[in-house]
Amino acid sequence: MSQVIGLLGTCLVLGILARHSGKFPPGSAGPLNTFVLYVALPALVLRVMHRLEFVPSLLVAALVPWLYFLAAGPFFRWWGSRLGWSKETVAALVLTGGLGNTAFVGLPMAEALLGSEGLAVAVVVDQLGSFLALSTLATLGAARASAEAELPLRSLVKKVATFPPFVALVVSLLLRPVGYPAWVESVLDRLGSLLTPLALFSVGLQLRFSGLKARLPALSLGLFYKLVLVPGVVVLLLLAVPSLPPVVVQATILQSAMAPMVSAAILAAEHRLDPDLAVLMVGVGIPLSFLSAPLMLWLVR
Repeated sequence: MSQVIGLLGTCLVLGILARHSGKFPPGSAGPLNTFVLYVALPALVLRVMHRLEFVPSLLVAALVPWLYFLAAGPFFRWWGSRLGWSKETVAALVLTGGLGNTAFVGLPMAEALLGSEGLAVAVVVDQLGSFLALSTLATLGAARASAEAELPLRSLVKKVATFPPFVALVVSLLLRPVGYPAWVESVLDRLGSLLTPLALFSVGLQLRFSGLKARLPALSLGLFYKLVLVPGVVVLLLLAVPSLPPVVVQATILQSAMAPMVSAAILAAEHRLDPDLAVLMVGVGIPLSFLSAPLMLWLVR
C-alpha cells in the first residue's frame, strides 16, 4: 500500500515541479496525454483483457460502475443548471466524477487490503465496468459535449469505434483463444507500465491551484459525489442483494470509493472540457481517496 501511494504521489509531485521549473513549455501535457490514450492504455488493455477470466457471479460487480456513471449525467446537469455552470464544466464533472480510478489505485489497494480474491473481483470492476464505460459512453459523451454543433450519430459512433483503447479491447477479446508470443507480452507489459507514471506526471504538469477558489463549488460537489455519495449508495444497493459473497461486496465497494479516473481527466483535456477542473478532480481526489476508501471498507466490515 505504501509503495502505491509513494509511486502515485512522486509522479504527481514531479509533474508539479516540472511545470514550475520552466523546462516544459506550455502545451507539453498534450503529447503526453496523446501517448497515454493512444499507446500506453491500449497496450495495457491488450495485455490485461486477454487474460481476464470472467465468472457469471461477478456480473453485479461489473454493473456497478455503469450505474454510477449513468447517474452522474442527470446529477451534475441538474446542479449545473441551477448554479449556472457551462456545459464544459458539467461534462468534466460527469467524466471525472462518474468514472473511478479503479486501475492505478484500485487494483493495488484491493490486493493490499483484500488479497488475491479481492484483486480478482477488482479486475472485473475495472475492465468490464470502468474501462468499458470510458471506451464507449464516456468517449461518446466527450465527443458530443466538445462539438460546437450537434454531431450526427454516425460520426459519434465512428469516434468510439476508432478510439484506440476501444480497438485494443475488441482485438484482445478476438485474440483470447490465441496465446501471445513472449516478445509481444514483454512489449505490451513495458508500454502498459508507462501508463501510471506518465498519466500522473501529466496531471501534475497541468495542476494549478491559483484558481482553486473559483473552482471550489464544482470541485467540492464532484468529489462529494465520487468519494462519499457513490460508495454510500453502492453499500446500500449491495447489502440489499441476497447471497453475494463478502469478498465481492467488499471489493466492489472499495472500487466504487476510488478517486476520479486519471484517463477520464485526460479525455476531458483532449476534448477541452474544462481541463483545469478535470485535473483538480484527480489531483485533489487521489490523496483524499488514500484515506476515504480504506475508511469506507472498514465501516462496511
